[in-house]
Amino acid sequence: MAKLGFEREERIQFTQADAGLSTLAIRAGQTRTSEGEHSDAIFPTSSFVYSSAREAAARFSGDEEGNIYSRFTNPTVNAFEKRMAALEGAERAVATSSGMAAILSIGLSLLQQGDHVVCSQSVFGSTISLFEKYLVRAGITTSFVDPKDLNAWEAAIQPNTRLLFLETPSNPLGELTDVRAVADIAHKNDAMLAVDNCFLTPVFQQPLKLGADLVIHSATKYLDGQGRCVGGVVVGSDALMEEVFGFIRTGGACMSPFNAWVFHKGLETLKIRLEAHAKNALELATWLQQQPGIEKVYYTGLESHAQHTLAIKQQTGFGGVLSFEVAGGQEAAWRFIDSTKMVSITGNLGDVKSTITHPSTTTHGRMTDEAKADAGIKKNLIRLSVGLEDIKDIQADMQLGLDAL
Repeated sequence: MAKLGFEREERIQFTQADAGLSTLAIRAGQTRTSEGEHSDAIFPTSSFVYSSAREAAARFSGDEEGNIYSRFTNPTVNAFEKRMAALEGAERAVATSSGMAAILSIGLSLLQQGDHVVCSQSVFGSTISLFEKYLVRAGITTSFVDPKDLNAWEAAIQPNTRLLFLETPSNPLGELTDVRAVADIAHKNDAMLAVDNCFLTPVFQQPLKLGADLVIHSATKYLDGQGRCVGGVVVGSDALMEEVFGFIRTGGACMSPFNAWVFHKGLETLKIRLEAHAKNALELATWLQQQPGIEKVYYTGLESHAQHTLAIKQQTGFGGVLSFEVAGGQEAAWRFIDSTKMVSITGNLGDVKSTITHPSTTTHGRMTDEAKADAGIKKNLIRLSVGLEDIKDIQADMQLGLDAL
């Protein structure tokens, strides 16, 4: 690794070739104003002023670089984007108002009427709704496949297929997709591969290095880590990101400066948080699978997980989200959840606070019963985002749930 000259921050080349992930998470994208602040500044302004009408004209025409309006660019948002691009090893990142806005932006900026998408059937429920109910109105059709079945991905390709979309590990069952293999299928058919990397973040998985063209995040989750703001980000090549940026700039699904500042600061502790989440999750998953009343635990860090070998191959860690099925149906799952005292009953994940939810009736509640069955989301399934509380306290709270079964 190149030696970093911290005496002149603006001279540091913040790429993966020059610095480690922890350094990038803390230093990449950092700028300073003439005030010399050590912590990153926030620019809560809607517009920017010019020294003259001529300068304003040059900015608006694109002949001169500089900020115009915060729907287009903002220094705080730009700083977050640069840091995310560095962490994912990408040429560029574009921040959005939410994770779903990030997915919408690639759908409407990189696809057009008549195009076809192949999407994993094991993705966030709103992602399925976006493709199945709304993008179809723009003439963009979608086929859903088993994320684990490479033959299914191949067979679903049509002459007009332009995008393959997946999340790995999947929400909520932790199913994995071989990213490199699906990238090869996409590129062989002149299509792009987009990967939702929300569960692992660049700390544990970097899809671009595995052949993906686009990586999407709900910054709301681990990138913030404390459940404070809603936001999203797309990363990829300059050429693809220019199209995404054009849609965001025109359509207005941009990230606010305040939210960008929160996410930018959250990234500084991303690596140590993810490692601590994963440590707690593995210990809890190991304990849960030994308890009476638990029928199955889904966590890629367990050797019992059907795709544990693939997890080791394409991940450097296993994340902080696990799911498990309890004996009994929906009522049993609800009793388990309602009997806990400490964990938060909420659909969000990636928080330092442990959160618990019933996917079938919350995060994936809008899916049809048939779609839930295809995705393996049973009524007795519970998802747990393991936080950073003392593991013994999390375990004790789970025991309250077990006692209610």
